[in-house]
Amino acid sequence: MSFGHYQPVRLVTNDELSAALGTSDAWITERVGVRTRHLAAPGESVADMATAAAGDALRRAGRTASDVDLVIVATCTTFDRMPGVAAQVAERLGIAEPGVFDLNAACSGFSYALAAADHAIRAGASQRAIVVGVDKMSDFLDWTDRSTCVIFGDGAGAALVEAADGIDRIGGIGPVVWGSNPAKGQSITLGSPGPHSLPATFRQEGAAVYRWATTALAPIARKACAQAGIDPGDLGGIVTHQANTRIIAALARDIGARDAVVATDVAESGNTSAASIPLALSKLLERREIPAGAPVLLFGFGAGLTYAGQVITCP
Repeated sequence: MSFGHYQPVRLVTNDELSAALGTSDAWITERVGVRTRHLAAPGESVADMATAAAGDALRRAGRTASDVDLVIVATCTTFDRMPGVAAQVAERLGIAEPGVFDLNAACSGFSYALAAADHAIRAGASQRAIVVGVDKMSDFLDWTDRSTCVIFGDGAGAALVEAADGIDRIGGIGPVVWGSNPAKGQSITLGSPGPHSLPATFRQEGAAVYRWATTALAPIARKACAQAGIDPGDLGGIVTHQANTRIIAALARDIGARDAVVATDVAESGNTSAASIPLALSKLLERREIPAGAPVLLFGFGAGLTYAGQVITCP
């Protein structure tokens, strides 16, 4: 398994947003822990970012387009309905006749997509898959609402997943633990423009989502560790959805990790939705902060309310 990522060139600081929103760097940092975020250019699409991240993962693995037979893209912010983003990525990279599909599990999307690729490979339906998490949240934000627009950024992360002999081999993927709480699904919404839909803006019940994330999710994350045969205290890394620093810190504490490297890319990238887990992990691997062979918990959660987690062996 190999990871890659992409972030847009434009870097937006808290000071830049504060000038327009009547707030301050201190207020934003204290509230969500975000200092900077990357925002896509107006003409830069979800497919553009996904292709760049997928290409980066391929290069880092030393593979070419001809080695890939499946492309899965997790996103909730594409305006295109047909062709899907996965098909666009395959075409742009020159991947001939792969299986392609998109899925939408919001901020849990990458963990869902990684599990789907793992299942396809274990079933013999694929030998080598590209899995991408990508979102362009900036298209759906109300840039006058300081309670939401300061949280998010744009970007993409990707993994190249290959057939392997179980989780003990470097690059292994453990069993997924996934589910949802649909009764609270309206706590986070994102609508597309149109006569019969919500406005094209993001909305969330922040306090309710925070309570759910900090009270209900740690036992599920521990279950993912148990399914992989890993004691949480032995984790080498924890990469949760990069929602905000307070949720990340609470989850890492309650999961019971001792010496794990905990990803906090939200501080420099903001909440990048489905991109946040592979983006954060790719950066950690690039900096060699987690040793090869160490168990790493990936744990996504978000709108739906969905969650999904699995332990991988660090490549």
